Amino acid sequence: MTTENARLEAAYASGERWRRWGPYLSERQWGTVREDYGHDGNAWDYFPHDHARSRAYRWGEDGLLGISDDTQLLCFGLALWNGQDAILKERLFGLTNQQGNHGEDCKEQYHYLDSTPTHSYMRALYRYPQAAFPYTDLVTTNAERGYHDPEYELIDTGVFDEDRYFDVEIEYAKASPEDVCIRVSVTNQGPDPAPLRVLPTLWFRNTWSWSEGAPRPTIEPLTDASPKAPGVRASHPSLGTMELFAEDAQRLLFVDNETNHRRLFEGENGSDAVKDGIHDFVVEGRSQAVRTGGPGTKVAADFEVTLGPGATQVFRLRLTRERPPEIFGPTFESIIADRVRDADAFYEGVIPRGPRVTSKSAATLVPGPPVRTAWLRPSTTKSWM
Repeated sequence: MTTENARLEAAYASGERWRRWGPYLSERQWGTVREDYGHDGNAWDYFPHDHARSRAYRWGEDGLLGISDDTQLLCFGLALWNGQDAILKERLFGLTNQQGNHGEDCKEQYHYLDSTPTHSYMRALYRYPQAAFPYTDLVTTNAERGYHDPEYELIDTGVFDEDRYFDVEIEYAKASPEDVCIRVSVTNQGPDPAPLRVLPTLWFRNTWSWSEGAPRPTIEPLTDASPKAPGVRASHPSLGTMELFAEDAQRLLFVDNETNHRRLFEGENGSDAVKDGIHDFVVEGRSQAVRTGGPGTKVAADFEVTLGPGATQVFRLRLTRERPPEIFGPTFESIIADRVRDADAFYEGVIPRGPRVTSKSAATLVPGPPVRTAWLRPSTTKSWM
């Protein structure tokens, strides 16, 4: 029995909550029937992608390579900005059913690379262009194509030419059921130095705006955290308290996960720092759009870097219910290394060795090592979008 088998046995036999945190965060919540309160059943138009950064969801959340608890009350995901995009990259972009010549279609490059059944170890990769993301080109060019034409994909736009993109890899490794080590490794694959903002984000799903008197969670800065590893305390009436630490974060940006009524509906906001405030601060330079001292219901750790050609920068965070004596340092790295070994040992026992199908040709069999199962489905550059 491997260590991962033992975790599974403990989860089934004694109820240990190894699966409480996992990849339960949607890739797209906008444009779904869950968030459609209109009268004509057209979810795409009722909640379009343009609203997603500014409008609070009710029944779920979405994020980039993120995780959440199994009730999706507290969520964690990545946000990125290359200095060129018109919007902060917080979620995947795709065409609606009416926009795509073959129906709805995700227009991104991302891969789920690894995950154990208890999600004690997870690894995923997102490829982020260094030029402005071609939102308009993808929409207009696909609109010009007919049913018999091929889809116009992100790679067809030329935005990845000369390898001008960042490989953004994220790993989650659990020290215990509710102690998650998070390592983000960003590599500049291009030929020139390139700037990047990396903003790992923690937030609560909005469960308080829909009924009067509903309890409101809070995220506030930790006053006893080290300046080298600033942190926040996220407190929820039913979920309890979790802490997030971000090693060497330059600042913490707090907002409320509430709708920007002023931007979308020409109304009044109930908060001075709403859901898209982090976008406004980073992309538009509006310093009043966030609270640097907290509190809020959404927070991002802000890292600004410039990476040379081929250079890699590593960012480390930790989401935990009980603060360990050593948050980062050698122990952090050893936990990740142990979980990688656990994953390898588990799949060595459940995936037989032998011929496998390569991605180049489904008809060509070549010998190779066991193929790891994916995060939730086979590794792909597309999703159900």
